Amino acid sequence: MYAKFFAIAVLFVCSATSALATPHIQHWQAASGARVYFVEDHDIPMLDVAVDFSAGSAFDTAEKSGLAGLTHGLLSLGADGLSEDDISRKLADIGAQMGGHFDNDRAGLTLRTLSSTAEREQALDILARVLQSPQFPESVLAREKVRLVSALKEAETKPENIADKAFDKAVFGSHPYSLPTSGDVDGVTDSLRADVVTFYNTHYGAKGAVVAIMGDVTHAEAEAIAQQLTEQLPPGGASAAIPPVEMQIKASEQRIAHPATQSHILIGAPGVARNDPDYFPLYVGNYILGGGGFVSRLMEEVREKRGLAYSVYSYFVPMQQPGAFQIGLQTKKSQADEALQLARSTLREFIARGPSEKDLKAAKDNIIGGFPLRIDSNKKILDYLGVIGFYNLPLTYLDDFVGKIDKVTVAQVRDAFQRHINPDAMVTVVVGAPEEKAEGGK
Repeated sequence: MYAKFFAIAVLFVCSATSALATPHIQHWQAASGARVYFVEDHDIPMLDVAVDFSAGSAFDTAEKSGLAGLTHGLLSLGADGLSEDDISRKLADIGAQMGGHFDNDRAGLTLRTLSSTAEREQALDILARVLQSPQFPESVLAREKVRLVSALKEAETKPENIADKAFDKAVFGSHPYSLPTSGDVDGVTDSLRADVVTFYNTHYGAKGAVVAIMGDVTHAEAEAIAQQLTEQLPPGGASAAIPPVEMQIKASEQRIAHPATQSHILIGAPGVARNDPDYFPLYVGNYILGGGGFVSRLMEEVREKRGLAYSVYSYFVPMQQPGAFQIGLQTKKSQADEALQLARSTLREFIARGPSEKDLKAAKDNIIGGFPLRIDSNKKILDYLGVIGFYNLPLTYLDDFVGKIDKVTVAQVRDAFQRHINPDAMVTVVVGAPEEKAEGGK
């Protein structure tokens, strides 16, 4: 769940007020074929780098669900003569940090290091070796499979994970977005080293790589860094396209028994793709409906007026193809049906009427006013560079955002919601449902 909220926070990036200077983004294609996005900033002696690939869980198969995540996790656990301990020790010696990110669409690694020459060169050398020469040791693979299987079995007992898995399956059916990002027990168990190597060679190619660089280096140095990190990547060749999502789904309701004291309720349907023209009206509208915390319509109706839930939310997950639109809440089992019907009726009324002018103005003010906190670190800007690069958004995206937000009207919000969300064609999952109505479960 935390990873999902982080992905949403990054994908629904806000823009600046007119008084705030947004980063100047430079872009080019490296000789390796990788696309590079760079912001030069010498205010602090730090360098942040990220390299992304079209290698997320949507490129798994139902038979090997978990292979993409397993491959991503193994990259930094042994590379080009370095064991995982060597990698950790060498990074610690220079105060550098390596991380990663993984979702349905993309997989990547990040690096943060001092920009001084000695530290920077050592850190980049390690990242280059990890990206371009991973070893995937059999012993480490076997250990990681045991660890992942144990975690997956534990997750199968938790109501929030059961709900997420059932919800994605109900919304997306046989589409790759239905596959859990963490995989499943059988898929992880059946994945062999040969499968990992094949997945890496297929999906971690230079021509599909997106390199984001932020910090204390010059343009010439950034060019050299991007080439160093990608010149020896596999040639790749697999299509990065994800098949279309079936938008017209049938209404369904699934109730799963669970001993939890609360019911976990999810309602939703396919929502919006990252490059959809309706992105901005849907974003602003959702902020009013359920994305704005205590000022949202769902929070007011479900919690503040009736006390049926401590928290209730809604969000879109804009991906390469339309990700999910989701409403979620937890409530006492005895209140589950009342809370569910209230969430549905609140959504239905919002789709029919849209927001008020007062609500729209307040949402715009909050979205715009909160932007400075989203670009107050190199790491946050790096995240935005990755999204802009991966989804081929315009280089002026941050500059343009506030103007597009400001132009959204009540009519546009209402029209966009009516075309994208049909309240009569949504799936509902209730885990920990009232016992007399539960259909069974885990």
